[in-house]
Amino acid sequence: MGICLKTVDYSETSQVVYFLTRDAGVVNLMAKGTKRPKSKSGGAIDLLAEGQVVFSQKNPETLGLLMEFSETVSRTPLRRDARRLNVSLYMIELIGKMLPEGDPHPSVFDLLHNALERLGQNDAPPQAVLAFFQWRFLRHIGLLGQLNTCASCQANICEIPPDAGLYFSSQQGGILCPHCHAPTNEKFRITPPCLAGIGALLTVTKGQKATLPETQAVEVNRLLGYHITHQLGRPLKMTKYVISTGTRE
Repeated sequence: MGICLKTVDYSETSQVVYFLTRDAGVVNLMAKGTKRPKSKSGGAIDLLAEGQVVFSQKNPETLGLLMEFSETVSRTPLRRDARRLNVSLYMIELIGKMLPEGDPHPSVFDLLHNALERLGQNDAPPQAVLAFFQWRFLRHIGLLGQLNTCASCQANICEIPPDAGLYFSSQQGGILCPHCHAPTNEKFRITPPCLAGIGALLTVTKGQKATLPETQAVEVNRLLGYHITHQLGRPLKMTKYVISTGTRE
């Protein structure tokens, strides 16, 4: 199974397609003739398309050959709603930028599949879905950061009043308490709604149920978007359509 992360026109009839596959990770494939109406794929492969992928790739660092793609999951509901579509495009851009090619991550494939399925449901709050997705993805690749204790002195964040002055530093690798953030120039202020959202996500991580209201989800996404921008050295292209990563100091 594969989900289309990116496409590049190669010729009048062919594409280069990046798939996140469940078994082989991110693969970069030449898709010959897919833009023909009578191609085996039924036409050009679109972003977010999901289905059975048959390909040949001798070396993960070189362009492989797409032999067959059969779409099995329709993303039509997402394409009818700009907010949900933009969140979906942000998620696939994030994966494409942060996962190396040829490195299998079945759990990330399942995470993306489930997030896209949830976004396709009318009652799904896009910001909450995005917050859960970013949180779990960063945790999976080991870049989430330290969020329950101070990254410098290890003070328990739960014992610090929400309005005492908490910051997150991407360089320092997590939240900094009021006593440790002062010498740090690179930092993002943690608001009380953001801290409450982090608490809800930590609760879910422990296997317990928790809700993430819109105000908390928006603030968590601001924080994680800020962190991702610093990890990559630049914001994702879809960031401006989905979240704001302005620094709060």
